[in-house]
Amino acid sequence: MNIALTVPNILDAMNKAGNVVFQNDTKPFNLNIIGIRATYPIANKFNDMLCCLWKYEGHWNLIVSQITTLPGTNWMQDPMNKSGCAILVPGQYRSVYKLDLHAGKYTALCQRAGNVRVYRDNNKDVSYDFDPATIQAGMFGINIHRASAYKELENVGANSAGCQVFQDPSEFDIFIDVCKKSQEFWGDKFTYTLLEQRYFEI
Repeated sequence: MNIALTVPNILDAMNKAGNVVFQNDTKPFNLNIIGIRATYPIANKFNDMLCCLWKYEGHWNLIVSQITTLPGTNWMQDPMNKSGCAILVPGQYRSVYKLDLHAGKYTALCQRAGNVRVYRDNNKDVSYDFDPATIQAGMFGINIHRASAYKELENVGANSAGCQVFQDPSEFDIFIDVCKKSQEFWGDKFTYTLLEQRYFEI
């Protein structure tokens, strides 16, 4: 993804997409959690970015990580849902996420407090289909988690059936630590915003 992920650029893209930016800096860790989906998806690769952005005492803080916002080819070719594999629709999902156990195993940011919207890709190939006619809204377990606990993986594989997934477990650990700190000051619900790369290019 060949874009400059600076604070001004991210704030500008959020504004262009019509999303709210949390700027109350009276307490630390008022998080803006922003996924950025690449314009040209590469199947089964960690081709997207996640920015964790917050303002405190007039100063912006930014952490950037490599992720995928798209499912791996395992689930594209063999969907777990009869309607097709889930692909999160870009948008701002306000207070939808909470810290909880992903698949009952480890702490992640999980869809627990509200609906998200997904495309359903059901032709079982490895090309991503973003057909508005297939959009569903609901509780689909579109979590934000890691691919591996031990190492960076080259391929997404079975690690995403629609979830937003970190490539590097050390980056994920930092992200979860920041979320835990945020929870102490701002409560247990988190907002996730998924942006398209094009908002950085217009």
